[in-house]
Amino acid sequence: LVRMKFLQLLSRKPGKLGMLFQIPFCQKQFPYLCLATSTCLYSKKKKVNSYEQVDQEKYKNLVYSVTSYKTSAQTPETILEEDNLLYGPLDKHRPPVKAETKTPKNWVPLINPNKRIPLLNSESNLPMKISLQKTKMPSVTRILQQTMSPQQVFYLERWKQKMIQELGKDGFAEYTKNLFLQGELFHAALESIFLSEEMATKEQREDVAISGYLSSVQHVLKDVSEVKALESAVQHETLQYLGLVDCVAKYRGQLCVIDWKTSEKPKPFLKNTFDNPLQVAAYIGAINHDANYDFQVSCGLIVVAYKNGSPAHPHFMDPDLCSQYWNKWLLRLDEYTDRN
Repeated sequence: LVRMKFLQLLSRKPGKLGMLFQIPFCQKQFPYLCLATSTCLYSKKKKVNSYEQVDQEKYKNLVYSVTSYKTSAQTPETILEEDNLLYGPLDKHRPPVKAETKTPKNWVPLINPNKRIPLLNSESNLPMKISLQKTKMPSVTRILQQTMSPQQVFYLERWKQKMIQELGKDGFAEYTKNLFLQGELFHAALESIFLSEEMATKEQREDVAISGYLSSVQHVLKDVSEVKALESAVQHETLQYLGLVDCVAKYRGQLCVIDWKTSEKPKPFLKNTFDNPLQVAAYIGAINHDANYDFQVSCGLIVVAYKNGSPAHPHFMDPDLCSQYWNKWLLRLDEYTDRN
């Protein structure tokens, strides 16, 4: 009600406005009302600023150095440029794109459709052993060595430098020489076992260099039978490459190219054997296209034996897996041919 009267008076003539502020009027009509142009102030205890207690003179130079330092103004563009320099370009999420499957230039089937297998194989029970002849054909080992990926070359070189640092150049040369010697002795012991169908000789079992490897493969040898070839040369007459097969025999009833490997470190998975599956596939293809062999092979086996005598890891390669590695081998063969 008071506010309404006040507004009514303001809307009238200016002369009437003075009546509102006359003391008698205010005393009679609004004895307890007064007007003010400012808000009410309440007395509060002033807060103490801890920064005011700091010795300003003592830290004057420090404050000046901080406040006077100027940096270049950053923009979204400069921030992106800095991020690209430090962390590389922004990797935006994209749906996975399937890599294009390469096709070998000179594709030849793994199994030779033109090879005739006699109904009765050779009457001789002795495994085949064809000597490796010197020719201009490249070996499987050479082709794989010269077509290694940059990543493989990097890790191999890093391992070599690490061993040289630990053993010295002469020590590393002696180390590699002993590795080859152990491999040769191990293969020779296996050959004597297969030829005589007996256990290794007493001298071989007591040879410290290979005794652990022989103990390692005992459980695998129980599943090997009908040995058809030992340390025998193979040659792919169409693709023009050659190699030396460790063994061709049945493993759990399946005829396989068997590759015996020695290792000081465990290799429980096929991927741990690096290019060995390609090597086995290359030997299988060579046997199937070599007229010297009156049989064909479709499976492979890589046996990794350990020097400490722990059970060897047998990695079986079925026909489908052999076909996959055969295609990879053909691509490596194409790469070698292009380089040379």
